[in-house]
Amino acid sequence: MSKTWLITGTSTGLGRLLTERLLERGDRVVATLRQPGVLDELLQRHGDRLHALTLDVTDTQAIRTVMQEAFERMGRIDVVVSNAGYGLFGAGEEVSDAQIERQIATNLTGSIQLIRAALPHLREQGGGRIVQVSSEGGQIAYPNFSLYHATKWGIEGFVESVAKEVAPFGIDCLIIEPGPTGTNFAAGLDHAHPLACYEDTPAGEVRRAVASGDFAIKGDAAKTVDAIIVAADAETPPFRLALGSTAYTSIRQALSERLRLLEEQKTVALAADLDG
Repeated sequence: MSKTWLITGTSTGLGRLLTERLLERGDRVVATLRQPGVLDELLQRHGDRLHALTLDVTDTQAIRTVMQEAFERMGRIDVVVSNAGYGLFGAGEEVSDAQIERQIATNLTGSIQLIRAALPHLREQGGGRIVQVSSEGGQIAYPNFSLYHATKWGIEGFVESVAKEVAPFGIDCLIIEPGPTGTNFAAGLDHAHPLACYEDTPAGEVRRAVASGDFAIKGDAAKTVDAIIVAADAETPPFRLALGSTAYTSIRQALSERLRLLEEQKTVALAADLDG
């Protein structure tokens, strides 16, 4: 049975490929993007199964307007995919105030408001699924991506709480955590002005690795999108889905180390309870 999807950030990368895959199998897609015209070729090929709507996710009122239009036009939307986002590249001290505000407004606040806008419609239709495209960077951290990680850790916490809130309404959530994947993510990075004092630090090492192409990218975009579709189609999907060997390895190491440190603190933690 075909499904109807709403996907943000469909100009390029995983959002574009996901849109193409779903249309090819006969699903309907509402695709949002900032620049109109980018999906014209797909619109000509797939006709009224694709609806392209202009949206900047930093505009909360526009999110609500687009969401209302999408549900009115399609009648029902089965899966809402929060995908729009980009990376801010620079040490925490290097990034500007304006860069911080834009990163949070796009990746975190934009994703929060998109989900909030979808929930009343999903409740009214009796259920649905929210897919939040996060990153391995929602559970681990690389130097030079501090603000990007802040948004991904933040949205994962939001979705984890919301999932518990909306489960009684037949709405469930899925968080996607790809590792470095062969998309145009690196080309879309917003670079901070580098400070010389970070040249010989881990932040400088990551900066040089990205600039030289030595930063390992093992993830296959097509396989990643296929895995997302399989998970989103599942009757009971995993709540989190790590994709790619880098994501699996790095998240596993991070969680194991966090658990080890927590266990070392058990005596101190329990001693902080009220007496009796």
